[in-house]
Amino acid sequence: MITITPTLSIPDSEINFITSRSSGPGGQHANKTSSRVTLIFNLQDSPTLSEHQKARILARIASRINSKGELHLSCEDHRSQFRNKEEAIERFKTIIANGLKPILNRRKTKVPYSTKRKRLNNKNKRAVTKKNRSKPDY
Repeated sequence: MITITPTLSIPDSEINFITSRSSGPGGQHANKTSSRVTLIFNLQDSPTLSEHQKARILARIASRINSKGELHLSCEDHRSQFRNKEEAIERFKTIIANGLKPILNRRKTKVPYSTKRKRLNNKNKRAVTKKNRSKPDY
């Protein structure tokens, strides 16, 4: 059971893990061990999430979900498969938790009067400075 929020937990049966050899340097260790872990979670077919939660997550992280409705997360940061699996689960938790957060709309505010006054005073000072630099009219 993976706990995302205090009210939401996703069972292990909904998540698949695939291991493979990691890329990059590492020599013999990287060439003979399958330490990369790919976490696969099917968002569309998840019975745990409600339709509202699925839509919210899909709207927030649509670029990370493929055409089948699956979220793929790969981790190959560590030498051990176990640590990579734990890292992938932690990333999954943060991605889903951030996907469930509501998007807050910005409240419009007015520019304070004092700020407007300061801006106009600075503008007038600058105009006078430039006016004094020009040649006088005779």
